Amino acid sequence: MARAHGARAQMALAFESVYGTAPATGYRTVPFASTTLGSEQPLIASELLGQGRDPLAPIKDAVTADGDVVVPIDVENLGLWLKAAFGAPVTSGTTPKTHTFQSGNWTLPSLAIETAMPEVPRYAMYTGCVCDQL
Repeated sequence: MARAHGARAQMALAFESVYGTAPATGYRTVPFASTTLGSEQPLIASELLGQGRDPLAPIKDAVTADGDVVVPIDVENLGLWLKAAFGAPVTSGTTPKTHTFQSGNWTLPSLAIETAMPEVPRYAMYTGCVCDQL
């Protein structure tokens, strides 16, 4: 049985045009230090009464995906994370170009993020990811 090595882990991301829908193309492999992305579907205890002494079976709650991604500050990919945190920049100039990011947008772009451990193999796709802190 294969064993996953952190040095071979991969992450690819793409900005979604429709929230929660993974794009078919446009993914970019990015470096990362660690990630805790994951999903869960908790159970909700039934609050109904009048069905006898035994409690009713719990029902499924909404699926939630969350976690953190620790990324390095590098010239190649910093713009991707700034776009995720602040939205698309206003670009001016020809050479060199000036990108201005504005804080306080009400809507931010969502990302589809895939984490991969090829040896296992395990590929996990997370859609609808939005940056909440930088």
